[in-house]
Amino acid sequence: MLVARSNRLIRLNFRWLPRSAFRPADSELADCVLVVGVSRPKLAAALLSVTLLSLFLTFHVLYDSALYSIQAASIASAASEGRKILQNQESSRTISHPMTLRKRLKIPRAPRPVRRLPQALIIGVRKCGTRALLEMLYLHPMVQKASGEVHFFDRDENYALGLEWYRSKMPLSFKGQITIEKSPSYFVTPEVPERVRAMNSSVRLLLIVREPVTRAISDYTQLRSRATPSAPALSSPGHPLPDAAKPFEHLAITPDGAINIAYRPIAISLYHAYLHRWLEVFPREQILVVNGDQLIEDPVPQLRRIEKFLGLEHKIGRKNFYFNETKGFYCLRNDTTDKCLRETKGRKHPRVDPAVVTKLRKFFVQHNQRFYDLVGEDLGWPED
Repeated sequence: MLVARSNRLIRLNFRWLPRSAFRPADSELADCVLVVGVSRPKLAAALLSVTLLSLFLTFHVLYDSALYSIQAASIASAASEGRKILQNQESSRTISHPMTLRKRLKIPRAPRPVRRLPQALIIGVRKCGTRALLEMLYLHPMVQKASGEVHFFDRDENYALGLEWYRSKMPLSFKGQITIEKSPSYFVTPEVPERVRAMNSSVRLLLIVREPVTRAISDYTQLRSRATPSAPALSSPGHPLPDAAKPFEHLAITPDGAINIAYRPIAISLYHAYLHRWLEVFPREQILVVNGDQLIEDPVPQLRRIEKFLGLEHKIGRKNFYFNETKGFYCLRNDTTDKCLRETKGRKHPRVDPAVVTKLRKFFVQHNQRFYDLVGEDLGWPED
């Protein structure tokens, strides 16, 4: 056979050889073997190089193809797992409209705090521990408090500003947190119950009370501390003593020996006279009566009742309080700091004639009983 190469003819010789020339007779090889002979060594080397190069390229293509297939399969598997995770997440949500499918892959925004109208109010009573109660509840992570007494419902000039003004006085809170505001004069102001219901008929109301005579003396003590220091120490015909400068006994008892129910510290201690107004507007189960005397002695049991009343998980415990020997009452503690109420809280009461205290307690027996009947609980206040 002749092959053209560079305008020259190359002779290739083909020869068939019998199988016996290569294998024993019992071999399974074919009868003949094709042997190709090349008469030129350089040509043989060229053909061998071409053959090896072809084999290399073929192997390289097969290797790349296999590697690509493995990578593609891995990516497809990862994508499949990702879709399953998304589907599981989406299946736990309720889809109310088909267009929400387009929002599945959007990253949810972080929740933002907003100002909300209070879901709970501490409505009173004055000098029964309203500030201490508010600060104790603020230990709970799901409670936010207004910073001061807003006096929205009891002052006409504030109420006229509207609910948006009231909302602006509330703290920022996240969804699920409870906003609480306290203004003790809410309890004794006639217009307040109806105004509160107009804002939120399902609001939770906290009423903290103390033994009435103790509360009246505490009220007197605060009023006296606010009296002007320039007031004359003794009365004179032209300059009678202001009430704050008079002894408690002279204010609580009239000259003829009767109880002075017109004296405001005494009047406010007639709890039933004010509570019945609230019960005409709100069902009893929306009002929780907190025992202020027990809150001072051992705050945790009272706070557990309040947490349950507000639908909160129990979070406030004994770890959040320590007894201050100097002040004589419990102070607050959280993860970062300790806190006691300011010095104006827990003032030392003046000594009151024991006979006057006994007379006042006997006077309050019937009034306390009427209060017990309204709240459905006997608070066990002393009767003499």
